[in-house]
Amino acid sequence: LVFSTNDPRVDIMNKFDLAGDPVFIEWLQQKGKDSRDPEERIALRDLHTMIVDVKTRIEVNKLTEERAAKKAEDTEKARISVAEAEADAGRAMSNADVLKKAALIDNAELGEVAEKAVKKTFYEEEITPEIRLSYEGLMAQVLPPYKAGEKAPSVVFSNYDQFDAQLIKLLNERADNGDEDSKALLSALAEEQQKRIALAAENLKHVLSQGEPMRMEGALVRLAREGKIDEPFLLLLEANENQARTAGAERPAQLMGKLRKRAMAEKDKQSTSKEIKLIRQLLRTDDAFEREKLLEDAFTPRAALLVPGTAQNAQKAADGEAPDQEKPLPDVPPPDFINACKAVLLNFGNLGSQGDDRGDLASRIKKIASEAEVVATRIYGKGMSLKEQQDRAWKEQTTSIFDLETMEIEAERQGEAAPWSNPGNDDMLMPGFDKDGRMQVGGN
Repeated sequence: LVFSTNDPRVDIMNKFDLAGDPVFIEWLQQKGKDSRDPEERIALRDLHTMIVDVKTRIEVNKLTEERAAKKAEDTEKARISVAEAEADAGRAMSNADVLKKAALIDNAELGEVAEKAVKKTFYEEEITPEIRLSYEGLMAQVLPPYKAGEKAPSVVFSNYDQFDAQLIKLLNERADNGDEDSKALLSALAEEQQKRIALAAENLKHVLSQGEPMRMEGALVRLAREGKIDEPFLLLLEANENQARTAGAERPAQLMGKLRKRAMAEKDKQSTSKEIKLIRQLLRTDDAFEREKLLEDAFTPRAALLVPGTAQNAQKAADGEAPDQEKPLPDVPPPDFINACKAVLLNFGNLGSQGDDRGDLASRIKKIASEAEVVATRIYGKGMSLKEQQDRAWKEQTTSIFDLETMEIEAERQGEAAPWSNPGNDDMLMPGFDKDGRMQVGGN
């Protein structure tokens, strides 16, 4: 798990029956405490934290599913109760009452009588027990007691990306109940937000001062390489775009939109993972056909333009032989992409999308994963079972004796000798064996 090439949380989920075993977790915790190697101690502690985090998320998901099932059951019971009450009332209605009811239904269909369901805002929604459980670890991380030298501003700076709306809502609840630590943390967060927005405004001012759109995009590229394109910068671009469009300034709005898209693309390029870059592109793409094109482009194998500079290829080039070409590979292998989707679900699956009709992050990632599976199957065919993979590996790495015989006969027909044949020396004995094939021991 420590040296996995995947996100360790994905491997923990795939082997949770082993990784989540209480005996193993206790052993791992003790192993981390007893280790004398600093790097090993840090790695084991990080792994222990990740396993506990995954275990908590699984419990949260279970609680969420139980709550959703209970809510659906209560809703169905209420619907049946209302239907039965209306049926009982209908049986007692006179003909005149029936006509009045029909008239009311007609008016409702025309919009003259409309009942509007009042939807709760994010801050009015209940903080459920599973939400509290999922943020328990993060709350302990950002609230006192702090380590030596740490204060609220430094904690906010180090964990800024983890302060989402739900965490702020939990902190506000504690602050409203008189918790001074939460008040200090929220105050430090507000100051950090102001600093980042001010810096984003300066960076945007620098971009717009370039004058020409091409120069502006060049400035964005430089900012991306310097790591200065962050969430406040993108939000500021979006706000300017919306403001210009609301004011009827279509050309400035189009320019801001173009700059925003270029800024997001350049930010994606700085990602160390091609899988995460692809996920970000797909999340921003609303059209299913466009998502399919992105997936096909990423999953389709392509031959490498440059031949690998290995020692074997260098020797072949020196001997005048053609170097070995690598097998065509996709930019993003489908299994790696699916693992990346799992990692995003584990790390950010609890994030919602307030005011976004596209749904929460978890449902959108699951939909993208399903689309990726369809595209991958179209390109590579149906996935093989474990036994089929083993059979294929054995077949590709071995050669039948009948194939060898056919190759030897073909070589003789062309007046050549197979590489493994030994013409004229069929009677030659292997060292240490006699003519009957018996091993000679102790000299002659």
